Amino acid sequence: MFKWALIFAVIALLAGVLGFGGIAGAAAGIAKILFFVGVALVVLFLILGSAAAKKIT
Repeated sequence: MFKWALIFAVIALLAGVLGFGGIAGAAAGIAKILFFVGVALVVLFLILGSAAAKKIT
C-alpha cells in the first residue's frame, strides 16, 4: 500500500513539474488516500496483534 502511495506521489511531482496540474492533483489525492488507508491498516493490525498476544499468553 505504501509502495503505491509513493509511486503516485512521484507521479504527482513529475506531472506538477511538467505542468500537468489536473493529473498532478489527481495523483496526489490518490497518494494521500492510499497513505492514510495504509496507516489505518497498520494501526488496526497492531491493535489486533497485541490483543491476540494477550490471549495466547
